[in-house]
Amino acid sequence: MYFKKPGTCNTEATLTIAKKTALERGVKQMVIASTSGSTGLWAAELCRDEPFVIIVVTHNRGFRESETQEFDEVIRQKIEKLGGKVYTGTMVLRGLGTAIRNQGGYTHEQAVADTLRMMGQGMKVCVEITAMVYDGGLITPQDVIAVAGTGRGADTAAILKPYSSNNFFQIKIREILAKPINF
Repeated sequence: MYFKKPGTCNTEATLTIAKKTALERGVKQMVIASTSGSTGLWAAELCRDEPFVIIVVTHNRGFRESETQEFDEVIRQKIEKLGGKVYTGTMVLRGLGTAIRNQGGYTHEQAVADTLRMMGQGMKVCVEITAMVYDGGLITPQDVIAVAGTGRGADTAAILKPYSSNNFFQIKIREILAKPINF
């Protein structure tokens, strides 16, 4: 599915495509990017009785503002009651590299992130959150469906072969299920 424009307006279609593909292909793991929690909750509600695990990935604490967590704690509890998991960790393509860039340098992490953004912000996030939850031990080496977006909501879904961040270039984008064409 190719969307004419990016953003929240594609969330329902993206999540539906991801769910349908997971069921058809027997994929047992779905990773969802969610800043505030609304996309993660939507995914958890849509997939509550399905035979795969939903893992929602948040921004790290202090991502935009020191000492704050953007992800809503009430939503976290709702996702967990629905059987989903919520993972908060440092973004693989941000972390220390952002601190270096903020001092005037261009990092390896930024080069990789910018390269992945050539396919859209959502694709960069799909790859990144897959590495994060693999690092966190929440997924196995089997294929995963990753869902992310441009800004808010979801507009990108892909099947990926996961690996850890220290083996980042072993991650494989097997199939793009949905993405915007104008971003």
